[in-house]
Amino acid sequence: MAPDVPPPAPPAPGPDSPAPRPVFDGHNDLLLHLWQAGDATGRGFFEGRAGHIDLARCRAGGMAGGFFAIWVPGQHGLPDAGAGLPPAFPPLGPDRARVVTLAMAGILVRMARARPDAIRLCTTAAQVEAARAAGAIGAVMHLEGAEAIGPDLAELEVLHAAGLRSIGPVWSRDNIFGQGVPFRFPSGPDIGGGLTEAGKRLVAECDRLGIMIDLSHLNEAGFWDVAAISDRPLVATHSCVHALCPSARNLTDRQLDAIAERGGVVGLNFAVQFLRPDGARDPDTAPDLLARHLAHLVDRLGEGGVALGSDYDGALTPRAVGGAEGLPVVIAAMRAAGFGEALVNRICWENWLGLVRRVIG
Repeated sequence: MAPDVPPPAPPAPGPDSPAPRPVFDGHNDLLLHLWQAGDATGRGFFEGRAGHIDLARCRAGGMAGGFFAIWVPGQHGLPDAGAGLPPAFPPLGPDRARVVTLAMAGILVRMARARPDAIRLCTTAAQVEAARAAGAIGAVMHLEGAEAIGPDLAELEVLHAAGLRSIGPVWSRDNIFGQGVPFRFPSGPDIGGGLTEAGKRLVAECDRLGIMIDLSHLNEAGFWDVAAISDRPLVATHSCVHALCPSARNLTDRQLDAIAERGGVVGLNFAVQFLRPDGARDPDTAPDLLARHLAHLVDRLGEGGVALGSDYDGALTPRAVGGAEGLPVVIAAMRAAGFGEALVNRICWENWLGLVRRVIG
């Protein structure tokens, strides 16, 4: 997650266009922007808004499900990942984190309650499939950075009861659970220490509750700590390939091999600075670069371990892709790269749903 103002979106498909292929997306930051706009009911999602995601864009592009992130911004600037070493992000106060986390969770709950024909809060793979069958988006609540949770983990129980089923213990800043990987380029992810004792308890409790652990913003030491503690598949909801773009936020081949061994999944991040070999934040990035990262992921993870994790509303995406209405552009890039229809289906939908079924229920 690294919020940006996206460039103008490409036009949505017309009314005579064929129905788009259903996509389950591994990460978006819609709730952050609704909260920042003071939109407690999610009205902008239903009626149209600036950014990457609203109901019309999702329907035009085929976005039928995904992990909807809760991310609490701090009182600081945001990273420019293409400009060398960004500033360190100070820790986030727990009181602010709890208030904002509950506010964003409330937005998602209200949206699903008000318009179940359009979006549903889902806690199982079967519920996601049922939402898709009914023409609604199946939304799984995700927490990106666990600052709202105290060391006794009491808040985790409350959030789980509210529908939380996925959590990244850290964003790219330190908290009581561990150290996040900073936005450095060029750099490897082996920066700083791993999980704290509280972080190790958090991972174990998430395993018990059936909450998926997201490795996307953890540094390498934290990655290996999760691999040692958890017996679940290893998952990165929105990450790219370090061998193709040497950003600290990207996964090395050694990490990808570990994810493969555990039957995990990586959702490809659409952020241009994590795709491009030069790490530049340039929206004039060709969509075929996404296909190149996907091909590398397939090579390391197998056809069952690769999915999409756009980071919509939290990233600068290729201009040709834009927001959710541009998902068919990504699919066209896969086909142009020689991906067969069965593999495209797995990347767009089946791999995430299989992972949700195995980890969450």
